[in-house]
Amino acid sequence: MPETKRFSIHQSEIKFPQASVHPGIHKEELKIDCLYLSGELDAHTAPQLESAFLQLISQGRKKIIVNFGELNYISSAGLGVFMAFIEEIRESGGDIKLANMQPKVYSVFDLLGFPILFDIVDDEKIAVEKFNLVNS
Repeated sequence: MPETKRFSIHQSEIKFPQASVHPGIHKEELKIDCLYLSGELDAHTAPQLESAFLQLISQGRKKIIVNFGELNYISSAGLGVFMAFIEEIRESGGDIKLANMQPKVYSVFDLLGFPILFDIVDDEKIAVEKFNLVNS
């Protein structure tokens, strides 16, 4: 019987049509990366997310959206990854925005007070708009 994947992550740069670029804003400033999570984020899988953040930071990428649409479970180890990187990214002028959370995943974030620390939105497009507002 084939083993099913417990967790997966993939990255995508969000592309902006020329018409969406505001006057006076360099296209480079609008580069936003999105990490798409699926499955379960726990002590065994959290290092994958940590590696993804480290890779983005090493490339100077500082506007990150994490899409939780396919994530079914998060443990304290998974939550710790977000806490480990938010300060560094904000100090460099960036942010991590969280989008598309399943209700049971959101309840874990909410229970621990994360909505005060992180911008959690219903949809990835809203997160993109919030980054664009900062640049306009």
